[in-house]
Amino acid sequence: MPLDPITQSVIQAGLEQVCDEMDLTFSRAAFSPIIAEANDRADGIYAADDGSLIAQGRGGLPVFVGAMQYSTRTLVEMIAAGKVAAPKPDDIYIVNDPYLGGTHLMDVRFARPFYRNGEIYCWLSNTGHWPDTGGVVPGGFSASATAVEQEGLRLPPVRLFKEGVLDEEIYSIICSNIRVAEQRIGDVKAQAAALMVGEDRLNALLDRYGDDTVTEAIAELRTRASTQMSAFIDEIPDGQYKSTAWVDSDGVVNEPLAINLIIDKTPGHLRFDFSESSPPCMGPMNSVIATTRSAVYLAMRHIFPEVPISAGAFEPLEVLRPENTFLDAHYPRPVSGCAAEVSQRIAESVFAALVEALPNRVTAAPAGTSGNFGLGGHDPARGRDFVMYQLSGGGYGGNADHDGMANGCSTIGISKAPPVEIMEQNFPVLYHRYALREGSGGAGKHRGGLGLEYEIELRRGDATASFVMDHGRYGPQGALGGEDGAVNEVEVWRDGEMYIPKHLSKEQDIALKAGDRVRVRTPGGGGYGNPADRDPALEAEDKRLGRT
Repeated sequence: MPLDPITQSVIQAGLEQVCDEMDLTFSRAAFSPIIAEANDRADGIYAADDGSLIAQGRGGLPVFVGAMQYSTRTLVEMIAAGKVAAPKPDDIYIVNDPYLGGTHLMDVRFARPFYRNGEIYCWLSNTGHWPDTGGVVPGGFSASATAVEQEGLRLPPVRLFKEGVLDEEIYSIICSNIRVAEQRIGDVKAQAAALMVGEDRLNALLDRYGDDTVTEAIAELRTRASTQMSAFIDEIPDGQYKSTAWVDSDGVVNEPLAINLIIDKTPGHLRFDFSESSPPCMGPMNSVIATTRSAVYLAMRHIFPEVPISAGAFEPLEVLRPENTFLDAHYPRPVSGCAAEVSQRIAESVFAALVEALPNRVTAAPAGTSGNFGLGGHDPARGRDFVMYQLSGGGYGGNADHDGMANGCSTIGISKAPPVEIMEQNFPVLYHRYALREGSGGAGKHRGGLGLEYEIELRRGDATASFVMDHGRYGPQGALGGEDGAVNEVEVWRDGEMYIPKHLSKEQDIALKAGDRVRVRTPGGGGYGNPADRDPALEAEDKRLGRT
């Protein structure tokens, strides 16, 4: 007998709550501001047999929705093939290998088998952005890396916790290859604690409703998600839709990279073909297949947010493997920019392809860059090295109903920039400016949102700065007659002289000393609709507030 709708809804909400509590535990216990304040992390529940997504926290980074499914699936397959040690209760695996269903090396995944009556019922997994995993530049965002080894330490799936006990030998190997290693124990324990909380909460849910009932609800959730996604897809007329989005450069060769997308719509189904995109690149803007597919999934989640998060929501979406392009990276291609930057260009291509078919659901392009800024050096006042990672927001694209939001988080996540006060307390920096970037939104019937402008001074010691950003060459695309948003701008002031990176939004190992400054202006969102159709009252308000 099928579950009644109320029980189905309660169990679905209960699974999400388990993930939400894991997210909260992770952020509250972590040491690194990028996790504790910016929430650059995600937690989820995955199927025991194939790693398929069952539930993810509502506050988890959306780009991890698909990627964590692939990494968990790969772990399950490697265990079955005898390539990875079989699990025991309370084991926790660690992995960050991008080519095994990951993103970039800084996104470190933990996976814990959840046992019920002596059998693995599911997997609990999470991802946290570590501020450093080694490599040639502090923070891991090497703008000119030509091999993944230059980006940091690559970890295959290994048991970091064995029956609940931290393997000190494996942990010492990790710490010997990363900067400010003494701070990582806080993030490691926070990440493990989140999975322990998930185990407790999931056991309570199963005890309350029974294993069979919860298992039935999970299967029904997947079926409903697939059915709902197919139904929403049918809002799109059958046919073919095309678009192009551009990556500024790969950081090594100063030429743009094209993301060419063809979407074929048939009843209840979308096929995404990126095969005409640029070939693999030398620099770190390659994307692994898990991230490429995850970017498509999150774009469709933006368009149809009503569909519940489950593996079923992905079933009507067929993403062809774009072989021999920079969107299907293989070892040893560098990939530090894939999750934070290329994924957002992929999502932008999906929006651009579907905005005419779904004008009331799809927006003009958002800022579409995480603004990755790494600063590493020595703080003489504290007698220790530091690694600072700054991400930043930008303008959202205008849409059919209203102007885009100013200084929103990136397309791929809910990560917010850490508070200025926290950054100044933890690192030898001073923020001289942190404000909306006036006039950066693209003009349109509904204007794009404003980007951000900030300026940071190194107060003491010596440091090196590195950037892996995007939209420095082309601003976010306007839609349906709207104008593009302003481009990303980076300036480095040393001894009173301004330096602009050759690749505009990408550079590494820029030497700084006390008194030097970095100024960043993030993109505004694209405009939506013909600017001539803008309400005169809104136009007058724009001028009064200095938005234009």
